[in-house]
Amino acid sequence: MTVPSGAAAGLVPEPFIALAHEMADAARGVVMAHFRTAMLTVDDKDDSSPVTVADRECERALRALIARDHAAHGIVGEELGSERADAEWVWVIDPIDGTFVTGKPLFGTLIALLHRGRPVLGVIDHPALDVRYVGINGRPSTRNGKTIRARACPALKNAWLYATTPEMFRAGPEADGFNRLAKRIKHPVWGAECMAYGLLAEGFVDLVVEATMKPVDYLPLVAVVEGAGGVITDWRGRPLSLDSTGQVLAAGDPARHKDALALLNG
Repeated sequence: MTVPSGAAAGLVPEPFIALAHEMADAARGVVMAHFRTAMLTVDDKDDSSPVTVADRECERALRALIARDHAAHGIVGEELGSERADAEWVWVIDPIDGTFVTGKPLFGTLIALLHRGRPVLGVIDHPALDVRYVGINGRPSTRNGKTIRARACPALKNAWLYATTPEMFRAGPEADGFNRLAKRIKHPVWGAECMAYGLLAEGFVDLVVEATMKPVDYLPLVAVVEGAGGVITDWRGRPLSLDSTGQVLAAGDPARHKDALALLNG
């Protein structure tokens, strides 16, 4: 394919940005038609996580939009697998991230665009709350179109930390590392799921630490956090990619990111 003007300089072509918004809009329509409905059928996947008809319908709709405009692009999806994951441009989609089936409105649709393996665009869309975080390489991150910024944190003892659940940290070095960090911060808080990263980008949260994540869970977060001035890596400080281990550390203040890395690794 012909790469649109600006892509070679690390900029995201405008048609790709427009498509990401169209995908998020389409996801809202599909997902909200099923949200809090009495007849929603819930199945268990091989890893015991829940999946519904809404997840599958939503991902099919997003894949159809990509195929319509950019048939050569790759796709990595939560429910329907991967296509051309080694392409120059790859979309990473999680149609419903979070606990949709219990009626909690914090779930989100996650969309990333990778260019040569690097996340250059990210969307965290919360349909039930009408909140959309967007990160685009070279631009400030936004919440519903308004610029947002992560906050400075003077010390770990002042930091608020989010994680989805303590059960995500495997017994041994991983759980030990998290517990070391949790004892040094102000408050650990559980359960915001993907919204925690938006809250960090807005300056309400200082750290998000998670593990056992999939690429569809973490790659859409990268551009949002970085575009707000934050740092997001794995637990070794390496950039997140399709091949990362699933451990994620995000910080609004780069200095606190370094402090947290040291504790996670003992």
